[in-house]
Amino acid sequence: MKAVFLSCNQSMFDAVMDIMDDMDLTGFTGWEELIGSGTNDGEPHLGNHAWPTMNSALISVMEDDKATQFLAALKQLDDENYKQGLRAFAWPVTDMI
Repeated sequence: MKAVFLSCNQSMFDAVMDIMDDMDLTGFTGWEELIGSGTNDGEPHLGNHAWPTMNSALISVMEDDKATQFLAALKQLDDENYKQGLRAFAWPVTDMI
């Protein structure tokens, strides 16, 4: 099992949810409003008058093969919307209730 965490510009969140629906990924926890700034380039998303955009995030636990497919789909979405900003990674899940 893997826990996939992602953070993206709020404008991309519906597209992320569409990917999850298409892949039949149903369990997740999400945060609607987060601030952030890219590591290398891009504009900050701080929710203020100078940088008004915000980020959203979610975490979802899934089978390893689904995590690989999900990350690939997210990479494609990020490539198609490079300036918007999307980052994702997976952690191994060793225990769960």
